[in-house]
Amino acid sequence: MEGRVIGAGPYRATKLWNETIQLFRGGLPLRRHWAHFRYYDCTFTGSEAVDFLHQLLRHNCNFGPEVTRYQTLQLLRKFLKAHVVEDIKGRHGTEDFEDNSHLYRFPTLSPLKSFPSRSLSRDSTDLPRLIRWDDYEELPQQENIAPVKSAGMASDFWNKRHSVAIGDVHECKLIRKKDITPKQVDNIWKSMTAAHLQRVLGLTTLDGVLNPAHVKGEYIVHNVFKVNKSGIVVLENKSDDMPYWVISAMKCLANWPNQNEANQPVYMGFERDVLKTVADYFQRLKEPLLTFRLYEVFVNILSLLHEQDLATEALQVSTLLLPPPNRRRLQLLLRLMARVSQNTQLPPFNDAIATRTLMVQMFSHCVLGSVDEMDLDELLASKLVTFMMEHHSTIFQVPAKLRCQVEEHLSHLRRVQIKYAGSDTDFSTPPAFCKLISQVKSEEQKVIGTQTPLQELLEGLIADKDLPAKDKRKRLKQFQKSYPEIYRNRFPSEESKAAVIPEKTTGLKTHLMFFNLKKPFSPFQRSWSFRA
Repeated sequence: MEGRVIGAGPYRATKLWNETIQLFRGGLPLRRHWAHFRYYDCTFTGSEAVDFLHQLLRHNCNFGPEVTRYQTLQLLRKFLKAHVVEDIKGRHGTEDFEDNSHLYRFPTLSPLKSFPSRSLSRDSTDLPRLIRWDDYEELPQQENIAPVKSAGMASDFWNKRHSVAIGDVHECKLIRKKDITPKQVDNIWKSMTAAHLQRVLGLTTLDGVLNPAHVKGEYIVHNVFKVNKSGIVVLENKSDDMPYWVISAMKCLANWPNQNEANQPVYMGFERDVLKTVADYFQRLKEPLLTFRLYEVFVNILSLLHEQDLATEALQVSTLLLPPPNRRRLQLLLRLMARVSQNTQLPPFNDAIATRTLMVQMFSHCVLGSVDEMDLDELLASKLVTFMMEHHSTIFQVPAKLRCQVEEHLSHLRRVQIKYAGSDTDFSTPPAFCKLISQVKSEEQKVIGTQTPLQELLEGLIADKDLPAKDKRKRLKQFQKSYPEIYRNRFPSEESKAAVIPEKTTGLKTHLMFFNLKKPFSPFQRSWSFRA
C-alpha cells in the first residue's frame, strides 16, 4: 500500500478500504473457540480482532502510529455493519462490535466494495488560457520622423555595447499587451496554480480529482497577498471571521498560562471548558475547513506523506485554493493544536488520552470529510491532520517556485516585445523563425536598421566638445576598426579627417604652445624642455 495512488478521492478511499479488508482477512489468525458448551472453528474474539487490526493500521503508511484502539474499534463496527465480519450466529448490521471475548467469523460472501465509476471532468475549459503574445496590440509606427539621438549615445556604456557589429535585423513589429486587469491576474494565478498542483501530485490530469470550476483565482490572490506579518490571512469583511469569543478562547489556550486577557476567573477545570468552547464552534461548521469540493485533492496528498518535502509542497499549493475565511480558520486552529500539544504547563485534558492524540481526535473531522461519509474518513482525516499540525508553520507558505513563475509571466506580459512576422509564439517559447524576404530588401534593412544609428554615434563623437582630444582619437580609432565602411564613408580622404579630428601634437610642440614662446630658448629652458 505504499507509493502514490493516482486517482480521485472516492476511488482511492475504496481502494484503501478493500486493501485493509484483504490484509485483515488474510492476516488475522483463526482458530477453534468454545462458547455455550460447543466449539466454533475458524473464529476469533472481538479483542483478538481489535489487537490485530490496531497493529496493522499503526504499521501501515496510509494510517500510521497515531491510530488509537478506540478508532480501531470504530472501524470494526463499520466492518460489522458492512458485513465484512459477522457474529457466530450470522448476525450483522444491527449489533455493535465488542472489544471482548464475543466470537466473530468471516462471511463466505465477498465483503469488498466495487470501485465507483470515474467520470472525467468536462470542465477543463474553465481554466483560463494564459495570455499569449497573440493577444498583444501593435504599437503605432511613426513614419517620416527623423530619429532622435539618445542622450546616452556618447556614453562609455553605449559605446561598449556597440563595440561589435550588429547582426541582421529581420522584419518585425513592436507589440505590447494592453493593461493587465485584476481579472486577468486572477486567471493567471488560477491556471498556473492548477498546473503546479498537477505536477506536484504526479498526475497526468486533474480530471476526477479537481474540478477547474472550483478553483477561484480571487481566492488564490487573496491568500497570497492579503496576510499579516505572521502569514495569517486577513479578511476584508470582518463578518466572515470567527466570533470574538472563539478567538479569545483560542488565545487563552494558546498562551496558557498567560491567558487572562479578559481578566476571566480561573477555576479547577477552566481550561477544559475553554477547549470545549472552541471544539463546539468548529464541530458545528456546515462543512469541513478543507471543504467538500477539495476532498479528493487532499485525499490524494495522503499518499505523499512519507515524502515530507513533496507532501508539504502539495499542501502549500492545495491550501491556496481554500476560501480565505477557511484558510484563516485552519491556520489558527492548527497553530492552536500544535501549541496546546507542546505546552507542558497545561493540565491534562483527559486522564486516559495524551493531549496530542486528543487534539487530533477532537478536530480531525472538522478539517477533512466527504459529503457522503466514507468508511475510512476518520482514519484518513487523523493521518492528514497529524501531518498538518506538525508542519503548520510551513504548509501555509506560498511555494517560492510558483510565485516566481507567476511573477515572471506577469513581468513578461508588461514588457514591450518584438514579434516576428508569421510567428505563432506563446509566453513560454521564443520566436522560432522569421519571415523570408529578398536579398535586396535585406540589404536595405541592413543600411536602415544598422548604419543610421552608427552614423549618429560617429557624428556624436566628432561633435562632442567636452571629450578630451586624446580620448576622442582613441574612440574614433576603435570605431574605425569595428565599422571601417562607415568610417571610410565619413572620411574619404585625409583632408576631410584632418578638418574635424584634432592633430596629435608632440611633447615639444605642446610645450611651445603652452608657453607661447617666440624667442630663442635660453640654455636653462632648452635643457628643461627636452628633458620633459
